[in-house]
Amino acid sequence: MVTAVSSLALVGHKLSENELQQITELQLTATEDDHGGVIVEMNKPVEPEVFACTLRASISLWRKQGKRGVWIKIPIELVNLVEAAVKQGFWFHHAEPKYLMLAYWIPEGSHTLPANASHVVRVGAFVMNEKREVLVVKEKCGIFLRTGEWKLPTGTVEEGEDVCTAVVREVKEETAIDTEFLEVLAFGESHQSFFQKSELFFLCILRPVSFDIQEQESEILAAQWMPWEEYLAQPVVQESELLKLTADICLAKKDENYSGFSPFPTKLRFTDQKSHLYLNYQDLKRQ
Repeated sequence: MVTAVSSLALVGHKLSENELQQITELQLTATEDDHGGVIVEMNKPVEPEVFACTLRASISLWRKQGKRGVWIKIPIELVNLVEAAVKQGFWFHHAEPKYLMLAYWIPEGSHTLPANASHVVRVGAFVMNEKREVLVVKEKCGIFLRTGEWKLPTGTVEEGEDVCTAVVREVKEETAIDTEFLEVLAFGESHQSFFQKSELFFLCILRPVSFDIQEQESEILAAQWMPWEEYLAQPVVQESELLKLTADICLAKKDENYSGFSPFPTKLRFTDQKSHLYLNYQDLKRQ
């Protein structure tokens, strides 16, 4: 139910100390973030008009408390609240399959809220057996289908997934081959990729622990163990500076003339969240 106080808030009335106390029951439930702001997670249905009124009253209170950024997470089933938030000055920050995140800046002047993620992370797998055959695939769609190229298995790192875990998963999904992660051999970046995002690509070497291939029907046209020389002889590899350099790195590692980066389990500084630092063990031990 909208009270007289919330109605005043809705039309832009400047709230007094007394009125601020009266709207306590209208205050949106929020948690503080680590940067002087608040996070609101909407989880119950509410009429847009009531939501707009409550939101305005809450912003007034947060302003008085000296809060800075406001984040509102709206699940897809409450999408009818988006328009009310936008009319209050919120903007779209990012979207996921099940929610939309909106942001608002209380202080005057330009905001300092972090931008949406600017990069996607992809991985590529160099997997060679004892016969010096490399695991390669042909994709069912995209530019590689048009070129007819046999390529190394690749894929995208999922949210909350480590690079070393992602590349093992992608090889398993595409070829049914089980592998053990060894090292990151190299990484690179490119720009204006998927929906104008930049891309980080990690080339990894894995040791196969199974050898019977079964292609992923939805994405992979074919997969096989191919002699290394045959892979190198493909025109698309010979004509690409990047692919030739990638092949040189892989071969140098296989012949023990190159040291990559192995994952070292660690924890973030202010939390117990587990992470990995990829480093060159071989050179570190020489110090």
